[in-house]
Amino acid sequence: MMKKKSLCASRASLVLFLCQMISSLDVPLDSKLLEELSQPPTITQQSPKDYIVDPRENIVIQCEAKGKPPPSFSWTRNGTHFDIDKDAQVTMKPNSGTLVINIMNGGKAEAYEGVYQCTARNERGAAISNNIVIRPSRSPLWTKEKLEPNHVREGDSLVLHCRPPVGLPPPIIFWMDNAFQRLPQSERVSQGLNGDLYFSNVQPEDTREDYICYARFNHTQTIQQKQPISVKVFSMDSLNDTIAANLSDTDIYGAKPVTERQPVLLTPTGSTSTKVELRGNVLLLECIAAGLPTPVIRWIKEGGELPANRTFFENFKKTLKITDVSEADSGNYKCIARNTLGSAHHVISVTVKAAPYWITAPRNLVLSPGEHGNLICRANGNPKPDISWLANGVPIAIAPEDPSRKVDGDTIIFSHVQERSSAVYQCNASNEYGYLLANAFVNVLAEPPRILTPANKLYQVIADSPALLDCAYFGSPKPEIEWFKGVKGSILRGNEYVFHDNGTLEIPVAQKDSTGTYTCVARNELGKTQNEVQLEVKDPTMIIKQPEYKVIQRYGQVSFECIIKHDSTLSPTVIWLKDNDELPDDERFLVGKDNLTIMNVTDKDDGTYTCIVNTTLDSVSASAVLTVVAAPPTPAIIYARPNPPFDLELTGQLERSIELSWIPGDENNSPITSFVIEYEDGLHEPGVWHYQTEVPGTQTTVQLKLSPYVNYSFRVIAVNEIGRSQPSEPSEQYLTKSASPDENPSNVQGIGSEPDNLVITWESLKGFQSNGPGLQYKVSWRQKDVDDEWTSVIVANVSKYIVSGTPTFVPYEIKVQALNDLGYAPEPSVVIGHSGEDLPMVAPGNVQVFVINSTLAKVHWDPVPLKTVRGHLQGYKVYYWKVQSLSRRSRRHVEKKILTFRGNKTVGMLPGLEPYSSYKLNVRVVNGKGEGPASPDKLFRTPEGVPGSPSFLKITNPTLDSLTLEWGSPTHPNGVLTSYILKFQPINNTHELGPLVEIRIPANESSLILKNLNYSTRYKFYFNAQTSVGSGNQITEEAVTIMDEAGILRPAVGAGKVQPLYPRIRNVTTAAAETYANISWEYEGPDHANFYVEYGVAGSKEDWKKEIVNGSRSFFVLKGLTPGTTYKVRVGAEGLSGFRSSEDVFETGPAMASRQVDIATQGWFIGLMCAVALLILILLIVCFIRRNKGGKYPVKEKEDAHADPEIQPMKEDDGTFGEYSDAEDHKPLKKGSRTPSDRTVKKEDSDDSLVDYGEGVNGQFNEDGSFIGQYSGKKEKEPAEGNESSEAPSPVNAMNSFV
Repeated sequence: MMKKKSLCASRASLVLFLCQMISSLDVPLDSKLLEELSQPPTITQQSPKDYIVDPRENIVIQCEAKGKPPPSFSWTRNGTHFDIDKDAQVTMKPNSGTLVINIMNGGKAEAYEGVYQCTARNERGAAISNNIVIRPSRSPLWTKEKLEPNHVREGDSLVLHCRPPVGLPPPIIFWMDNAFQRLPQSERVSQGLNGDLYFSNVQPEDTREDYICYARFNHTQTIQQKQPISVKVFSMDSLNDTIAANLSDTDIYGAKPVTERQPVLLTPTGSTSTKVELRGNVLLLECIAAGLPTPVIRWIKEGGELPANRTFFENFKKTLKITDVSEADSGNYKCIARNTLGSAHHVISVTVKAAPYWITAPRNLVLSPGEHGNLICRANGNPKPDISWLANGVPIAIAPEDPSRKVDGDTIIFSHVQERSSAVYQCNASNEYGYLLANAFVNVLAEPPRILTPANKLYQVIADSPALLDCAYFGSPKPEIEWFKGVKGSILRGNEYVFHDNGTLEIPVAQKDSTGTYTCVARNELGKTQNEVQLEVKDPTMIIKQPEYKVIQRYGQVSFECIIKHDSTLSPTVIWLKDNDELPDDERFLVGKDNLTIMNVTDKDDGTYTCIVNTTLDSVSASAVLTVVAAPPTPAIIYARPNPPFDLELTGQLERSIELSWIPGDENNSPITSFVIEYEDGLHEPGVWHYQTEVPGTQTTVQLKLSPYVNYSFRVIAVNEIGRSQPSEPSEQYLTKSASPDENPSNVQGIGSEPDNLVITWESLKGFQSNGPGLQYKVSWRQKDVDDEWTSVIVANVSKYIVSGTPTFVPYEIKVQALNDLGYAPEPSVVIGHSGEDLPMVAPGNVQVFVINSTLAKVHWDPVPLKTVRGHLQGYKVYYWKVQSLSRRSRRHVEKKILTFRGNKTVGMLPGLEPYSSYKLNVRVVNGKGEGPASPDKLFRTPEGVPGSPSFLKITNPTLDSLTLEWGSPTHPNGVLTSYILKFQPINNTHELGPLVEIRIPANESSLILKNLNYSTRYKFYFNAQTSVGSGNQITEEAVTIMDEAGILRPAVGAGKVQPLYPRIRNVTTAAAETYANISWEYEGPDHANFYVEYGVAGSKEDWKKEIVNGSRSFFVLKGLTPGTTYKVRVGAEGLSGFRSSEDVFETGPAMASRQVDIATQGWFIGLMCAVALLILILLIVCFIRRNKGGKYPVKEKEDAHADPEIQPMKEDDGTFGEYSDAEDHKPLKKGSRTPSDRTVKKEDSDDSLVDYGEGVNGQFNEDGSFIGQYSGKKEKEPAEGNESSEAPSPVNAMNSFV
């Protein structure tokens, strides 16, 4: 909605050209009007100040301007007149100031370098362009240079210099190879801002001969290429391989073929540097470091934070980018390069300067003769720019004098202007970083009134809504506007009309009798004109029969009604929606003139149906819900919402009450429990229904209280247990008489927003609370406790009033009273408010600190006088910070802490202090505006406290009877250390503690050798530090002296670490499946320990099951577990006091039904297995028959016939063998069998053999890993004939080999 009293108001057909100042004119952008008004020149388009051109193309220097009459153009070059007629290569475009310099037909761009300026001139003044500097772009070739190959050792840093030719503008640099592929970049290898390629450390893969730097010149679309650079990286791998072949695994572990180095900055060099950047530009800071491992870069701003939302990190965080920099971004920026060996840093001091920028640029002035005005030109910059004025392109000091003009620094003051005062003024703001130039004209016009709104324009509105009648005008001096109704009607005045400064007439509540002809009259001292417009007020569109809630059985038919009433001159359109969307594209939906019918209803038709009625002026809608239910199998009682009441009647009309009666609708088998009465205010909120009251379901008459100046309609809704009925048809309307307001605005408050104002706010009355037309508010105030009269003001259509010029934070009595055309509301109550707060003036005095203990202090202060608070006292803030630690004498970054004490407290406690430290604090008072000044800093010290625990305790160099202890002083000594206390005692095999020995050690010691200890004994040590206050927390450690020469364990050569005497098993972990679990652990102790795994069901009292682990491996697989069961497990080492690990608990996975078919249940598989078994059986029978074919025969004959070297010694071993026997239990295994003759399974190619896991088909292993028995459980058979090298396989072995 249009704002009242707006200096720059507008509508769709009226766009204001200027809105300068109170005394200047508004010139509408009306094309016909602008063609008739004179106007000084205005530059509309010009080339950039720094104009780089392509030397191969024509140079076009733009200069476009507008004015009335059209301006003429001229140019200067390098400060002198540029006569384009004398240069055949230069032309000016028709009706324009744009120059075209013909380069493509013989001209040279270098000949036209210079500074150009355009002037546009007509009879009313002259406007000038910026100084346009013309420079042709340059893309020079790379200077030839001899590039030596770079030979670099692996791990060293390297910089490949690009050094591109200097071009205009500077080129874009990138690195590629011979295949025109960009070289990959990373945290290790990246390109700097200067184009060089930096290697933090080189790797063998960096060896190549085609590192090529390219420079792309965008203006000329050319790319220049540097000669390829060769890099050869010498790797130490081959040398390491030679060394590794002659060293053990332990020796190789510590070898480092590449020397690691801490970071060193490659760029920038040194520890500090400086950079100057201009305001609004992008700040780029760069740090690239060498080092191995590759350093990581981090950026901070000293004494502040990096600006949020404007900070970006590029080039793998090596480049810090801050966009749109301002003076606040000045400061020291530190980059820190860090790797595992150390760090390096560099501080860049950034200073942000500023080219001039506008604070207030001069704006065009359109004045009438005799008026006053100002041209203001305010700019800022760093350094502050100089302001100079020109008139029509000439310095104002030497321009023709104008008695109406006075220059006052950055302002030109005009008084009593005349038409000859018209001119174009230029403001130039400049400093060493640039300049700003702005044109602003002063146009003095004398014009009779003109009305721009078309004659007899027709406006149409709906009754009871606002009407806005336009009267766009122009004249100089500014015309006065008056409105009349009818041809000879009287001038319109009064509260029922609102007159806007742009000529618009507003009728807030248009009625039918507002229809007619309205005349707008504009007059000034040069003339008078008028215009007529037409207003038509239409009846509102209403839905008099709304769609109703429906419950319909599936496959039935339902119909919704939507009967409307509208103005006869408007054409309504009716649209139906389902669930706020278009109706389904279904022929079952039939849209009639006044209804919607749905045939053959289905479940998907359930929803909300809305009828929307639109006209060109208004829109109304109504909705109803459709519920689709299944047809009952047998007739049953249907309980539903009641039907709406009907036949509403109003009787006993009085000013403040009326009687409403009605007839209830059908109950639908559920008794009506209550009736809800709602009302509509057709005057203030048409179409909106409000709750009025609720009466019992047995009552059909009610006496209703009414408010004045309300056009009432009532409706009744019936309620039962099922729900609410549809509303009844509205009753007839009843308009109550107007009266003065009954109540005043609520929630009146007075709170200042500035130190010199009082903002009075309230909640406005609703429309029906106004009780009559012309609702206004009388706002009254006076200073409390001062004998002043009430100051009052009457306002309308607002809920806030600002009182200016008040003293700071003083109490005021405030009241807001409603009134209308019939009188005032009752006297309002007075509320107390305060004018605006200001920052407190003084700091708390007499600040005293009382140190309670080493970590707690109490601070006292005197309260400030309440008059100096200048606001609501919210409390006091204590700022305190640690200056230094008295024990370490080292300063660190000051981190201020703040404690707030609410209310008028004068004492507070400071907890969490560090002992033996110096602190400072100050106190400030706080009000609603902020904090006051700080009190002088108060220095205090905390006393000593008990120290922290020593930073470490190491026990080294164990011997038969001594141990060496080394320790570090506490990180937090909290005072002066007086001594260390060492206590120790022996621990036996059952972990019982022996007698405790205590030793006091001077504070300046950091190591101690304990002698005369027992050999092969574990000792437990307790170690803490002491100050004069007491002992601090202790740290503990355990260690063991070594055994004597006859002992089992001997210290390793060069051992400097205490080895535990007994094994320690820790970090037992499990990974369980359905029927098995992988158990792993970590072991510390003597080598060649024999491990075992014990497990059992968790919570069960059964004995632990024990599994022996073969070898010294640290994992084992438990098999045969029950799915979905929780197990407990522990790992032990045998032979060393039975030491075990702590228990671990795991749960096997639930048995899952496989989605795959079990192959063992398939018919084809069973058949195949039967066939295989049959073949094996036949094979065995044949072998048996062949072997027993000749009965018993002498072994000697067989041995003579087959001189088998293996059979002969076997006979010598057992001379009783005179013949072959069927018994096989005592046959030795031959060389061709699976088990070697030494009865052990050989570990061949695979490291993951059965020997490692202790599992076979039916075999077993001894503890030493030897094999017991054969894979099949029987010894393998010898061949039937001596010349056969393999035996007949047993059935089990055959099955195993098959599977």
